[in-house]
Amino acid sequence: MTLAATPPDEITDTETLVRVENLRIGFGDKDVVGGVGFELRRGEVLAVVGESGSGKSVTTRSLAGLAGAGARVRADRFDLFGTDATGYGERDWRRLRGNRIGLILQDALTALDPLRTITKEISEGLRDTPRRDRPARVDALLRTVGIDDPETRRRQRSFQLSGGQRQRALIAAALAGDPELLIADEPTTALDVTVQAQILDLIVGQARAGRAVILVSHDLAVVSSVADRVLVMKDGRIVEDGPVRRVIDEPAADYTRELIAAVPGGDPRPPLAVEPERAETVLAAVGLTKSYRVLGRPVVAVDDASFAVGRGEVLGIVGESGSGKSTIARMITGLSTPDAGELHFLGEPHPSSDARAGDIGLVAQDSVASFDPRYLVGEIIGEAVETVTADHPDRPAQIRRLLESVHLPAGAAQRHPRELSGGQRQRVNIARALATRPRLIVCDEPVSALDISVQAQILDLLHELTENADLSLVFISHDLAVVRRPCHRLVVLHRGRVVEAGDARDVFDAPRSPYTRTLLDAIPTL
Repeated sequence: MTLAATPPDEITDTETLVRVENLRIGFGDKDVVGGVGFELRRGEVLAVVGESGSGKSVTTRSLAGLAGAGARVRADRFDLFGTDATGYGERDWRRLRGNRIGLILQDALTALDPLRTITKEISEGLRDTPRRDRPARVDALLRTVGIDDPETRRRQRSFQLSGGQRQRALIAAALAGDPELLIADEPTTALDVTVQAQILDLIVGQARAGRAVILVSHDLAVVSSVADRVLVMKDGRIVEDGPVRRVIDEPAADYTRELIAAVPGGDPRPPLAVEPERAETVLAAVGLTKSYRVLGRPVVAVDDASFAVGRGEVLGIVGESGSGKSTIARMITGLSTPDAGELHFLGEPHPSSDARAGDIGLVAQDSVASFDPRYLVGEIIGEAVETVTADHPDRPAQIRRLLESVHLPAGAAQRHPRELSGGQRQRVNIARALATRPRLIVCDEPVSALDISVQAQILDLLHELTENADLSLVFISHDLAVVRRPCHRLVVLHRGRVVEAGDARDVFDAPRSPYTRTLLDAIPTL
C-alpha cells in the first residue's frame, strides 16, 4: 500500500465530528455493546477492530441510525457534528445519511440493486444536483474512485462489474452527497489483495481530503498501515485504544496480542523431504484448458495449465478473481471436464469410473451452504462415513475419532451446524472430507470467510493433518499470505495461465514473475 498513515499530532484540523461516551446498545434484555466511548476528528482515520460478535459493526452503524431493528441505543453523550443525537428519530437520521454521513458496506453485490443501473444508484445521493447535470456528476465520481470508462460503466448494472469495480461504485455512491463522515464496514474483506490495497488507499484519501473516516475490520494487518488510531473491541467493549503505531508495537491487552499473533506470516514451509521408496505422484495435470461462453462469447478460464501433487504434499494454487483457480478445483473434483489436456490420479486417467468414491475430498469456502441444515453434525459426517463403511457397527466411534482429529468434542455430533461458530463449522467440513479416507483433498478458499484468529487455527489444523499422514492437499486461495504456512509448493495463476511455479520458499524469497511480485507487495503487513 502506498499511502502511509498520518499520526494524529500531524493532523492540523482538530474539529471533532463524533463524541461518544458510555454507549450501550441492546436487543431485548441483552446488551451487546456496553460502556463504549471515543472521539473522531475531521481528517482522521479511526480503525475499529475485532472479530465476529465483538460489537464493532453495531457500534459504528449506530452513528448512522442503523444499529438494527429493535435496538436500544443509550449513551451518556452521543454528539454528531456538534449536536446531541440521542433523541434522533428516523426522519433525523435520513437527513444525515447520504448527506453528512456516508456508509460503505462489505458486500457490494447485495448492497447495490441488480435491477438498477450504476447511474441510478449513485444519483440517489445527488438530490440537490439538477437532473440534467447528474450524468456528468456520476462520471466525475466514478473517475474519482478510479473506474475507467465511466460513461460505459454508469449504464451497467452491478452484476456486470467485477468485484473491485462494484466496491468502487459503492464508494462513489457513498461520496455522492459529499459526506463529512465516512463509515466503511469491512469494505475489502471480499476483495483480492491487490484490489484491497487500492480500495484502502482510496478510502484513506477521503480523510486526507478533510473527511473523517471510520474503518471497521477484523484484521489488524489491514488497518495498521492506513489508520491513525485504533479501537480494539471484544465482547461489546473496548479492550485497547490508542495510536495505531503504539497499539501494534506495544499492545497492552492480551486480546490485541492474540490478533497480532494471528496475522499470517513467518517462514514459508520448506519443500517436502520424500524418501525414494515413498515418492509418488498423486495428481498430475498436463495442459489443462477450459473455456466457457459468457453472453454468447467464449471466455478462456484455464489455459494450458500443468502441475503435479506428490504424496503427503500441499500444493498451493494462488490467483485473483478470474484467474481460473476455482475452475481447476472443479476439474480436479470431477465436477467439470477439461476441453483439452489430461488429469491423472494415482497414475490413472481422471475422472475414472474405477475411482473409489471419496478418493478426492473437498473443503469448500462456505460451510453453511455445504451442509443440509436439517442434519445434525453426526449425521453429516456419518453420511460420508457410509460411502466407505456402510452399516459398519463401529460408525459412532469413527465419527467420534473424526471429530477428535479436527479438535471438536464428541458432543458436537448432537448439534446442528447453525449452533456452531464459523470456525467450528469449517472443522466439521474438514472432518467430513476426511471421513472417506481420501488420498487428496481440495481446499477451495477454506479460510477466507473466517476471522483472522480462527483462520490461523484452521491453517494450523491443516498443517497438522499433513504432517502426520500421507494426505495430499491442493490449497486454493486468492491470498499469498494465507498459503505461506501450509504449502510446500506454489502455482501462481494469472488470467488462466501459470505464471510461476516452484517451492514456496523460492516463490516468496525470489519471485520471478512481475505478477507474483505485485501480489507479494500488496500483502498487508503489520
